Amino acid sequence: MPLDRSADYQGAFPRSTHEVSDWHARVPAVDALEPELPIVDAHHHLFGSPADRLHYRLEDLQRDIGSGHRVIGTVYCEAYESGWRKTGPEAMRPVGEVELVVGLTGSSIPTTHGACQVAAGIVSHADLTLGDGVARVLEEQLSAGQGRLRGVRHRTATDDGTVGALIKDCPRPQLMADRGFREGLAQLGRFGLCFDAWIYHTQLGELVELADAFPSTTIVLNHVGAPIGVAEWKPKRAEVLEQWKTGLRSLAARPNVCVKVGGMGMTVFGFGFEKAARPATSSELLDAWRSPIDVCAEAFGSERCMFESNFPVDKQSCSYAEIWNAFKLATRGWSQDERRDLFHRTACRVYRLPELARLGDDSRT
Repeated sequence: MPLDRSADYQGAFPRSTHEVSDWHARVPAVDALEPELPIVDAHHHLFGSPADRLHYRLEDLQRDIGSGHRVIGTVYCEAYESGWRKTGPEAMRPVGEVELVVGLTGSSIPTTHGACQVAAGIVSHADLTLGDGVARVLEEQLSAGQGRLRGVRHRTATDDGTVGALIKDCPRPQLMADRGFREGLAQLGRFGLCFDAWIYHTQLGELVELADAFPSTTIVLNHVGAPIGVAEWKPKRAEVLEQWKTGLRSLAARPNVCVKVGGMGMTVFGFGFEKAARPATSSELLDAWRSPIDVCAEAFGSERCMFESNFPVDKQSCSYAEIWNAFKLATRGWSQDERRDLFHRTACRVYRLPELARLGDDSRT
């Protein structure tokens, strides 16, 4: 039976970067709520050039960070083979991404609220299926990272339907159970690195098994575990959410796992903001995202949750200013300590950013 690749889902980037920019230009800029609240953006990317259909450069991130919120630092996460070496051993090519990011972000960027340390922590890609052989890659990345490498992400998100068909080089099923993959993941502990896990809701059980197999390795669940809400999964929304909640709570019972709360602007979640005539407002985001935010916080506790922008992927739904406004609105009734956890402390603890932690905690907000 052929896959239905209808207008319901056209992949993560239905609009090009230039089209997204024009889309955002249709609405006036918004003011940042609680502009003094310190933020460490736990997840963003940098890639491409203006000649590419999709790109997000340092100046693009700087423009977004300059939209009013007090972002004191960020964590860079690998994506799209950005900066990979074009020659040399294939296993070593991802070292180029670390070299690129360090080269771009040697100095803090100025904002109206002071300096922002972009890529204070770096999560690289390394092919964990190399097993013990990945150690050489990690050694080179640690050297290239100049003290900023904090973790590794080897994409494992896979689907056997429409979503998977639209993923370039879609990972094979059960990759996290692969012997070589696990031998590679074991090397992370040697180097004091965490593992960032990018999966869909259907794979939460697999991640539970991985967390049990490596109880001393910190595992960071990306994008709340991504309950798929498009294509074949769309009519099963209630079933998907129940499966997601059950899997999330089981994962939360593993103390070595924490979660990035964000990524919900990705089109795969099925909220449909990308189809609107204008980007979503913070109140619209709040209506859609409050429940997932609350579920994550209730399951993991604030001390194991961190907010992320996931830019520019989430820019297909909303602006940088609105995404942080939505997170602030969602947590207005929470304690100061809980909010500090989500907005900066958890990211600083997990990715070992003590200077940013002190800067955030010294704030009187």
